[in-house]
Amino acid sequence: MDKAAVLIIEDDSAIQELLSHTMSKEGWKLFLAKTGEDGLKLLKTKAVNCILLDIMLPGIDGLKVLKKIKEIEQCKNVPVIMTTAKGEESDIITGLELGADDYVVKPYSPKVLIARIRAALRRQEEGSANINVTSWQQGDLKLDAARHTAFNGDKQLDLFATEFALLKHFLSNPEIVFSRNQIIAAIHGPDYPVTDRSVDVQILGLRKKLGKAGDMIETIRGVGYRFRVL
Repeated sequence: MDKAAVLIIEDDSAIQELLSHTMSKEGWKLFLAKTGEDGLKLLKTKAVNCILLDIMLPGIDGLKVLKKIKEIEQCKNVPVIMTTAKGEESDIITGLELGADDYVVKPYSPKVLIARIRAALRRQEEGSANINVTSWQQGDLKLDAARHTAFNGDKQLDLFATEFALLKHFLSNPEIVFSRNQIIAAIHGPDYPVTDRSVDVQILGLRKKLGKAGDMIETIRGVGYRFRVL
């Protein structure tokens, strides 16, 4: 996705300038906002493929902005990468529960951040661009990767991008036990720095949205998870 549009919501002018300089070399179209309010206004008129969102913002904080972003219909599947100096596990978990796809703690390497953006754009493209991707169904759960839709019976599921990728992985690999590291590698790629706790939180969120069908995602104590065909 060479012509991707990236929105940077960051109040630090020095960081904005650094990111703008670094990312311009990637050929991406950049939009800049210094407050959450400005970022939300921009999203009403501009289509973006990825959002970098700082938590410590003036006015509305980043977590509240993230929640509002996910309420915008055209942004539900846009990957959001949180960038912040706050590195406590509770902040990471809150961001993931609200639908963030990744979390980078300052100070970070611009090269590492760009690699994260590339990975997020690649996942988004793979999830929606290929019309020949196979659809999967297990019980009442149906997922169409080409149309980026998932259903539980007749009810369409409202899934975040990472939740969709998790469900796709499970539906396409029933009855196979995966460790948390294997799940991370399947969803984000190898050597991706995500904690085991983060995986647990995302699977918990997916289970809740699946309702009773969430029981099909079985915890294998001391190992990981398995999608069990009922």
